[in-house]
Amino acid sequence: MLWIWLVLLYGVLKGAREITKKKSMEKNTILEVLFVYTLLSFLMVVPGAPKVGGVPWQDMVWIAVKSFVIFVAWIFSFKAIKKMPISLYGLLDLSRVIFSTLMGVIFLKEAMSFWQTVGLVLVCAGLLLYRYQTGGKRLFAKKNADGELLTKEPSERVGFKIVCFALLSCLLNGVSGTMDKVLMQRMTSTQLQFWYMLFLVLFYLIYIIITKTKIRLLSALKNYWIWILSIMFVIGDKALFIANQSPDSKVTIMTLLKQAGCIVTILAGKFIFKEKNIGYKLFCAGVIIVGIVLSVAMK
Repeated sequence: MLWIWLVLLYGVLKGAREITKKKSMEKNTILEVLFVYTLLSFLMVVPGAPKVGGVPWQDMVWIAVKSFVIFVAWIFSFKAIKKMPISLYGLLDLSRVIFSTLMGVIFLKEAMSFWQTVGLVLVCAGLLLYRYQTGGKRLFAKKNADGELLTKEPSERVGFKIVCFALLSCLLNGVSGTMDKVLMQRMTSTQLQFWYMLFLVLFYLIYIIITKTKIRLLSALKNYWIWILSIMFVIGDKALFIANQSPDSKVTIMTLLKQAGCIVTILAGKFIFKEKNIGYKLFCAGVIIVGIVLSVAMK
């Protein structure tokens, strides 16, 4: 079915986006990347403006709420990506499976088949296996009385606050994904993408004005990673919104399909960022992929 391939495309692009986010922040601050990234993405969907009218004000309010949820989620995720190995972020990001699946079952009344339940268990198992493997090493950083890290491998240690940022981002993205399914029954993908991006730009602009944050606009515009990030975001979201419009699509299955992006981030961790423990992370990701295949192929 077309919607399955569209969600897989979104998942792969999502994984690639995490890489470009990390690369883009090597030259610019988090807020510079966020603002210019959302602004460029919005400008790319402006040509569809003549087709975005006719949305009831009640739905406009919900689109604004969705945009605010993503506004906060992206701040958390960018902070997490900047501070932790990209392969580790890719695995932590899988926790959104739990949040999104629960929301699909509770709020959208979606029924879970036996194989979808098995798939969800395997996805969760892959994440827990990695957590178990890091248990002896301490995923969260431990410090002595002088505040020094008690480790010789700081690149694999992540502060508790940063891990919380990643998990909060996953929770908020789960909320947004559930809202997508509802909103796409009331409007076109062009309408949702345009208004959602407009509100998102406005939220970041308001935040910049209130906090009086200095933005090096010219520097950010010269950062080609931000341009690549924006292009992938627009294509990925368009594919996801169209998939949500399909009456056959289910949030529970879509959530599992999106996790294909974790393979991209883990491989990037090895070949681009030279991170460690890639073999074990790939094993955990393999367990997750088996869960995804079972949930879709056996549904």
